[in-house]
Amino acid sequence: MNRIVRMIALAALVLACAACLRVNVEGTPDPRALERLPDEMARVVREAMPPVRFATYNTSLYSDEDGGLVRRLQGDDADARKIAAVLQRVRPDVVLLNEFDFDAEGRAADLFQRQYLGIGQLGGAPLHYPFRYIAEVNTGVTSGLDIDGDGQVGQSGRARGNDAWGYGLHPGQYGMLVLSMYPLDIDHARTFRLLKWSAMPDARRPVDPVTGKPVHTDATWRQLRLSSKSHWDIPVLTPQGEIHFLASHPTPPTFDGPEDRNGRRNADEIRLWAEYVSGKPLPWLCDDNRHCGGLPDDARFVIAGDLNADPVDGDSVHGAINRLLDSPRVLATRAPTSPGAAEQARRYGIARKGDIATHTGNFGPKAGTLRIDYVLPSRGLRVLDTGVAWPAASAPDADFSNASDHHAVWIDVVAD
Repeated sequence: MNRIVRMIALAALVLACAACLRVNVEGTPDPRALERLPDEMARVVREAMPPVRFATYNTSLYSDEDGGLVRRLQGDDADARKIAAVLQRVRPDVVLLNEFDFDAEGRAADLFQRQYLGIGQLGGAPLHYPFRYIAEVNTGVTSGLDIDGDGQVGQSGRARGNDAWGYGLHPGQYGMLVLSMYPLDIDHARTFRLLKWSAMPDARRPVDPVTGKPVHTDATWRQLRLSSKSHWDIPVLTPQGEIHFLASHPTPPTFDGPEDRNGRRNADEIRLWAEYVSGKPLPWLCDDNRHCGGLPDDARFVIAGDLNADPVDGDSVHGAINRLLDSPRVLATRAPTSPGAAEQARRYGIARKGDIATHTGNFGPKAGTLRIDYVLPSRGLRVLDTGVAWPAASAPDADFSNASDHHAVWIDVVAD
């Protein structure tokens, strides 16, 4: 009887996938075919399907000049080749690339796919992603406000960047790019680029510690955006069913003063996802299309990104990332580790309270190593394997693992 059920399920899968795969990069006309199967049949189908590898990688593929990344990639960029080589080893099914400059025509993404991922790099095998998601970010976009409080609205250089909605020297610097082997349900994607920081209940409004007064005027505070880049909810139509890919890149909790405006913003950017998956009524949490509320209780998700917060070390607000790690909706699982992280941390010799083998970023001998890049699965998913692409210094792959100060983090998941 079980064999008959499995045969029926596999036949249904063929039909379901036939519907699901009639797609293009803009989305799919039938995004939830697997979810419409009876529960037992869907379970059998998922068990017969391969796990899905989700990853995040801060690639440092940015330029201080508008259009500079396109020009870099048009040549033979050594760092881009190394980044592609890492991805060709990890081979994620779905990956978020942080610090990949945005351009409206997607030229940088096209070049990276065609001239770098699509060609074997440093002994790797070509990697082709048929689906992608790119969208505007707040970095480098002029606000018209005196955000840094220096008494003027910056017009150029770093002064302009300090008064942008998110720090950047040109619109789209430090952007985000999602690449996927599986269809993306673009029609149901949500972005929170325009969400006001003040809309969040009990937001961590920056305060001057000497005077006790808010750093920003009320008029400015009401306009500030929460997301330094953006927050994206992208439904991915995987063999394990629909999984929401929650992508972001909160601001580093540094480069500010005693008011800790970046640390507070980082904590609230992380909190956005904790609220989004909480299952609570959230009339204030409205996306850029003015649809309000969070993720349904039964939705599976993976939170990914350079979240710029270590659980116990570094400069982030105490407990900022733990709000996600301890969320009832996030699956409690062992943190990914690597031999390279522990080796490098020992080399620096900086005292750490956390597990140095879980670190993902290398910020030099003064700042040391930290765990700041995350791929966090939801309950309803089961983790089969994890890793951080940070080889030991003696390993052959170490020759191309240093193109960024971050290392790719990945997990393999199946649906329960």
